[in-house]
Amino acid sequence: MSLRSRINTPEENGSRGEDGHLVSSYRAKLLEEIDLAEMSSLAAAERRARLERVLGHIISREGPVLSTVERSQLIRRVVDEALGLGILEPLLEDASITEIMVNGPDSIFVERGGRVEQLPLRFPSHDQLMQTIERIVSTVNRRVDETNPMVDARLPSGERVNVIIPPLSLTGAILTIRRFPRSYTLQELVGFDSLDENMLYLLAGLVQARFNIIVSGATGTGKTTLLNALSGLIPEGDRIITIEDSAELQLQQRHVVRLEARPPNVEGQGRVTIRDLVRNSLRMRPDRIVVGEVRGGESLDMLQAMSTGHDGSLATVHANSAEDALMRLKTLASMSEVEIPFEALHDQINSAVDVIIQLTRFADGARRITEIALLDSNGSEPYRLATVARFDAQPMAADGRIYGRFAYFPLPRRAVDRLYMASQPTPQAFGVAQSAAQLALREAR
Repeated sequence: MSLRSRINTPEENGSRGEDGHLVSSYRAKLLEEIDLAEMSSLAAAERRARLERVLGHIISREGPVLSTVERSQLIRRVVDEALGLGILEPLLEDASITEIMVNGPDSIFVERGGRVEQLPLRFPSHDQLMQTIERIVSTVNRRVDETNPMVDARLPSGERVNVIIPPLSLTGAILTIRRFPRSYTLQELVGFDSLDENMLYLLAGLVQARFNIIVSGATGTGKTTLLNALSGLIPEGDRIITIEDSAELQLQQRHVVRLEARPPNVEGQGRVTIRDLVRNSLRMRPDRIVVGEVRGGESLDMLQAMSTGHDGSLATVHANSAEDALMRLKTLASMSEVEIPFEALHDQINSAVDVIIQLTRFADGARRITEIALLDSNGSEPYRLATVARFDAQPMAADGRIYGRFAYFPLPRRAVDRLYMASQPTPQAFGVAQSAAQLALREAR
């Protein structure tokens, strides 16, 4: 969309009160004052500064009389709608906001500190909301209309965007923007009470000893954050290939190759799936494969990679428990076009997966590791999950927070032997099980 069309788009049926009228009016006046040819030659920061300066002169010359705060807010709103994403711009600059949810022009929610709250903001009209959506999707050469009413996109700054519009949405255009915080180390997550020092030492040893790890949890539990933190423990000399649907991981090692899936273009061509990338990564001499999330047939390729020499791989999956994670991996692997009996997939998972880390977001917004389970079964045996760490939560306290404690259980002998062979110590808080009776075992199918 050109600068002229951005500024000069009328707000039909959208001027809601004096505030909306002022924005519309000054947008038109700004167009009359600026030189579009000159503006197009400026960098983004210079263009914004020039528009703010010109608009300030217009307001000083023509009124109305506004306080300093009102004047600044008006200038920002006009310029944001001309160049940016309108009323969403301040929200994108607020580091405390992790998710922005626009449910039609009149309803905007955000997530702060793990809690969802509604803001007293609204778009002037549904047309203005659609203009904002079109501006977002156009940056990735996508379009949204009645023939293509669902779009996934990513902003240049990294935020993940999902759009769904009528006729699929009955409440107007829906825009969801997920922001990703800076990457955290495991030590920082200890400070947030997501895990403790003993669990940190155990996870560090498991990653260094090249255990295959699945991070499991529901939406918004912090799977990507933990995956990023775990990947920071991978030795500097390893060649790491990350595969994601939408690039979110921020690995700090030097030898990292980042791959991102590609949706089809407007003609429905050119799609590259996660599965395509997993297959290709096996030809790229990886030491470690990190899959942002498995959600389809790529699960089979990932399991085969884990069990055929690519130890130390990491991935996330949506599931509510460690048992559910195993069942979901089996279900996803069966979605491949390769017809494999469930029994064979069962054996594959027993061979490939070593550790499942379960994450949970509690009612107070806190995200914690609620279980670390080691898979201590082979071949066609039923899954045997040995819990080695667990968070025992207490009822919500008077201050609205949920407290609890981390409990530890002995490690299976087979896992201890692998740690020993990789020169990794066994944390004393856990100990070593001398028999199966000492393990916190449970079976799953």
